[in-house]
Amino acid sequence: MTAIASPVPPVRDSAARQRILLTAHDLFYRDGVRATGIDRVIAESGVTKATFYRHFPSKNDLVRAFLDHRHRRWMAWFVEALQRHGGAAAAIVPSLAEWFRGEGFRGCAFINSMGELAGSLPEVADITRRHKQDMTDAIAALLPASRQRRQQADAVALAVDGAIIRAQFDPTPDAALAALARILKSLLA
Repeated sequence: MTAIASPVPPVRDSAARQRILLTAHDLFYRDGVRATGIDRVIAESGVTKATFYRHFPSKNDLVRAFLDHRHRRWMAWFVEALQRHGGAAAAIVPSLAEWFRGEGFRGCAFINSMGELAGSLPEVADITRRHKQDMTDAIAALLPASRQRRQQADAVALAVDGAIIRAQFDPTPDAALAALARILKSLLA
């Protein structure tokens, strides 16, 4: 995936930039982008306002960097988990079960960001599309070669997104995982 462009190129190797980004990542994912102000990110990352704005001239720049970081982090985890669970379509449900049952699970950062920001930061839709395309490509790589492979991967990805949303609001992820397993069995039979 291509990095998300920022109008002002940030200093890539800065420890302060990394602290800001990791702090924003945790706060944005846990509490939401709109609910997390820049002053809170500055305070919790332990940097000055001048340092913050040198790396991220606006909150929108930080949001784009957060989504880029989240994409790289989540995709690396997803591909690794799929391989760890067998590297076939049957690996999808146990991989997602790990995430859904993990401490701090709060759904898909991209779906959440769409709901929060698509109206005020339209490029979130483009970033989300790229993320979902990469997720779909990872799923397609698990499926047997066929003329329907792409359509099956699209359908599985849509079912995964539905399971993510369901797991986010149910008391446990069990119903979402069971429903996803049934959908996968039907789609891939």
